[in-house]
Amino acid sequence: MCGKRHKCSFSRLEVVLIVLLAVMIAVTVALLVLHFLTQENSSSNGKLSYFGNDDPLPTQKPTNGVSGGYLLGAGRADCTGPVAEIPLMGYANPDQVGGGLLTRLYSRAFIVAEPNSSKRVVFVSIDIGMVSQRLRLEVLKKLKSKYGELYRQDNVILSGTHTHSGPGGYFQYTLFWFTSKGLIKPSLDAIVKGIVKSIDIAHQNLKRGRLFINRGTVENSQINRSPYSYLQNPAYERSRYSSNTDKEMVILKMVDENGHDLGVISWFAVHPVSMNNTNRLVNSDNVGYASLLFEQEKNKGMLTGEGSFVAAFASSNLGDVSPNTKGPFCVNTGESCDNPQSTCPVGGAAMCMAMGPGTDMFDSTRIIGQNIYSKAKELYANASQEITGPLSSAHQWVNMSDVQVELNATHTVRVKTCKPALGYSFAAGTIDGVGAFNFTQGSVEGDPFWDQIRDQLLGKPSNETKACHEPKPVLFSTGEMTWPHPWHPDIVDVQIATIGSLAIVAVPGEFTTMSGRRLREAVKSEFDSHGTAGMDVVIAGLCNVYTHYITTYEEYQVQRYEAASTIYGPHTLSAYLQLYRGLARAIATNTVQDLPSGPEPPFFNITNFTLVPAVTSDRTPVNKKFGDVLQEVRQHYRVGEVAKVTFVSANPRNSAENMTEHNFLTVETYVNGSGKWQVVRNDASWDTRFYWTKGSLGRSNATIEWHIPNDTEPGIYRIRYFGHSKKIGTTLMTINPFKGVSSTFEITSL
Repeated sequence: MCGKRHKCSFSRLEVVLIVLLAVMIAVTVALLVLHFLTQENSSSNGKLSYFGNDDPLPTQKPTNGVSGGYLLGAGRADCTGPVAEIPLMGYANPDQVGGGLLTRLYSRAFIVAEPNSSKRVVFVSIDIGMVSQRLRLEVLKKLKSKYGELYRQDNVILSGTHTHSGPGGYFQYTLFWFTSKGLIKPSLDAIVKGIVKSIDIAHQNLKRGRLFINRGTVENSQINRSPYSYLQNPAYERSRYSSNTDKEMVILKMVDENGHDLGVISWFAVHPVSMNNTNRLVNSDNVGYASLLFEQEKNKGMLTGEGSFVAAFASSNLGDVSPNTKGPFCVNTGESCDNPQSTCPVGGAAMCMAMGPGTDMFDSTRIIGQNIYSKAKELYANASQEITGPLSSAHQWVNMSDVQVELNATHTVRVKTCKPALGYSFAAGTIDGVGAFNFTQGSVEGDPFWDQIRDQLLGKPSNETKACHEPKPVLFSTGEMTWPHPWHPDIVDVQIATIGSLAIVAVPGEFTTMSGRRLREAVKSEFDSHGTAGMDVVIAGLCNVYTHYITTYEEYQVQRYEAASTIYGPHTLSAYLQLYRGLARAIATNTVQDLPSGPEPPFFNITNFTLVPAVTSDRTPVNKKFGDVLQEVRQHYRVGEVAKVTFVSANPRNSAENMTEHNFLTVETYVNGSGKWQVVRNDASWDTRFYWTKGSLGRSNATIEWHIPNDTEPGIYRIRYFGHSKKIGTTLMTINPFKGVSSTFEITSL
């Protein structure tokens, strides 16, 4: 206190506090002046902005770590492509060509951005077998032309769901041409366009939001299809885990700053091979069905493929994981063939197949898809752990055919990877899709008969390659085959993106269960040891370029299918562990800028090189026109039955190659009050099926089925068909749209 007649005095502490307050006020005033001056400059410089109209400017104060700390955007776009005459990608069976449509294929893009900078992470899950190098290079080229350096090879992750029922033909490496019949431009273009469009939509939808992570166990949805290989891993390592598959699902929940749903990404290890190699309908398999269920739940009242909420069920370390939970048995005798070679006493390996859990492949797809959707829905509803913190990304191109690997830092034991090669067991296939001839899994010796044929047709593997790949008996030395172009990639992408405490490890192939566990541990350990503890590490599979499988060194020794398909040799996993540790270290120590970018991959000058015949002129039967009904629906159906109608058709490739987002069918109900027809199903719906049958002399039929759900409202319905016919004249080719409609039919409840 100061007396009336005395000078006021302050303690030393009070003086210090007053000075600090004055300094804080001065700094605050300076920052405010600088802030408004920068805003004026930013608003008047006339430069292109990558932020939407509602986005904050980059100069605003960062809000990471608090409510609304990120800008979030989600987008979905069709990438189906041609649904007829194109080989399906996955089972490597050139005779498995598309003949219709069960569900459409989509690219689902998610963007996370820092409001205060141009830092962004883009994750795209695409309903395709895998991402090819050609596909990624074309997407990045288009993104650069639109957005400059905003979306680049380091912060854009492209991940395939691994459906085995999508059109092939989007690879530039020769090996994949054999089963896909070349590089097919309409197929490639449809995927590229869909990916870019989904990113465009996500970019346009950016808004403030929050991220939450959750994890849980999924039961009754997977088995290990190579348990004998898994058992080769050390007992002490296996004892740390309760299962020979990874049953954990990780979900990333996205909401806006008001808590409204935006989207979800789920990572779970399971092969989308519920639809087997007899299927001819283009579809997204079990994980795609899960996406449709989640999106229909959130986008109430919308048709399949419509609505703003986006749900991706992305791939992970699924290399040895099958959804066919009944396990392998001999289809000719019914006995189990769960043995190291997956062979049957009668018929050999060709008779050993896994199925289930349903009565057929459609039912199995539905059951597995429902299982993983239900768990994801539960995890989404209960997600409470918020993701906050800065964004980062690291990427390198690596020559995987020549990586020097240090196995033991103490004694500097060094080995190297190999030029790509496939082993004998590659040709045997798996219990999810068997191979051909007399090849079996677990082959550690070659066969003189097949060796001689290979040597005469393709050339003999070098001694160096054979020695490098031991104990793999080399069937195809793809790294030494270069005509007309290299058969396999040498230059491979490795990439990690971090969103706060979440690290997404983008891998260029199919890691087995134990390979994935070792990779997650290695990345997490690297973050921990450099001051970034507590990271959640997820593996995103089949990203950026396809390099087949990655097994552990121990699994490699017994040479089942996955090991024979580990193309860079026995030390492939060790090389990846080393490389991804380096990326994690660079992110943790903020030295990403010091990483060498590595040798850029080639872009071969191929535009359209295919054995798929061109579409000829479409023709109709005498006295018929396109869209006429050949076989009508019945007048009455009950729920649970199948409404079916057949039309005079034209080649569906006309629609895919010349139109965008074309619907082949709709199911419509008559609305009594308005006297109008309302669309209740489209060709993306799970319960509709579009079959195309090619005849002779340019004639064809289209059969549409509607498997009427039990919750269908009673009423009057009809089915409509839409197509495009091609007419080739002497000087002009024309594409003409047409439509057809069934008779009306009544649906009654049970």
